[in-house]
Amino acid sequence: MIHPWMQPAWTRLVELGGRLPHALLFVGPPGLGKRELAEALAARLLCDSPAADGHACGRCEPCQWRLAGNHPDLRHVVPAADAAADGAEGEGAEAAPAKEGKAKSEQILIEQIRDLQSALSVTGHHSARRVVVLDPAEAMNVFTANALLKLLEEPPEGCVFLLVSSAPRRLLPTIRSRCQQWPFSRPDDVALAQWKAGAAPSMQALLAIGGGMPLAAERMAQRGADALLDRFVRDVSGLQAADALRIAGQWEAWLKSKEALAAGFGLPELTDWMQRWVSDLAALRLGGRVRFFPAQEGLLSALASRASVAAVSGCYNEIAQIRKVSRHPLSLRLVLEDMLLRYARSFPGARG
Repeated sequence: MIHPWMQPAWTRLVELGGRLPHALLFVGPPGLGKRELAEALAARLLCDSPAADGHACGRCEPCQWRLAGNHPDLRHVVPAADAAADGAEGEGAEAAPAKEGKAKSEQILIEQIRDLQSALSVTGHHSARRVVVLDPAEAMNVFTANALLKLLEEPPEGCVFLLVSSAPRRLLPTIRSRCQQWPFSRPDDVALAQWKAGAAPSMQALLAIGGGMPLAAERMAQRGADALLDRFVRDVSGLQAADALRIAGQWEAWLKSKEALAAGFGLPELTDWMQRWVSDLAALRLGGRVRFFPAQEGLLSALASRASVAAVSGCYNEIAQIRKVSRHPLSLRLVLEDMLLRYARSFPGARG
């Protein structure tokens, strides 16, 4: 599916036709539809009879293979954890298996690229055209990236690589230089207004916390993030230093609850919300406007009036550092206590 805000890019891709480079890198914030764009382009490239609008016909033999999930000339390279979550594991999905008793990897491993190299060493099954979709590209470590680089430097004939990334700075410069980059940004006000017109009222808050990214808001809504967001706001809005350790204990249990696990809501997401909450505080303190929590602007204004610019800015930087280790904390409880204490102490007169 091509979303309205991605349509101009789709039109340009279709117009390129046979002049399409062998490697494209779609970059931009998460929740825009970059992966959907890559999938639509892969479908077009493998289709025998694309429609007038450039989309795959959906009827030819290659399209039927792709729709069934077993096109021999379409390879997906994704982290094992993402493959399991998306149901993408199977033929055509290059995802390294996890060892028994261990969590599935969140990285794209070098073994996956080696398997891809082997698969691409033979000619295509249906035609000379083959397509590789690699997402997220930033999930590669340096060894995996160097293995991929060899393929990008000497691409197999007829092979097109479609890389998707929300953090292109984490990619090796040599990877970026071998790809034609297609940058994407937040949809403009007109596109967002059209999307909002068909969205439920509860989606407005999720769209704001998602930074104006419609698909991110939709995913959060599907996972029941409304209730999670309500609790977060309730807990942080009246937090006192004396309450920080108690709330940290409650949040530890919260993050381990069935509700949070089903929503894919963990410490990285929680610290992200915390950072955005403090970002709005800092914006108000500096005379700016609320971006992520517009429904709580009055509450945030009252809090901002109690804190200095230095205190709020320092808190933001401290939470940014905590966020960097949020995926692999040594102790979940200690991280939560540290984060909440730093936040609560930003307000002079806080008890504790």
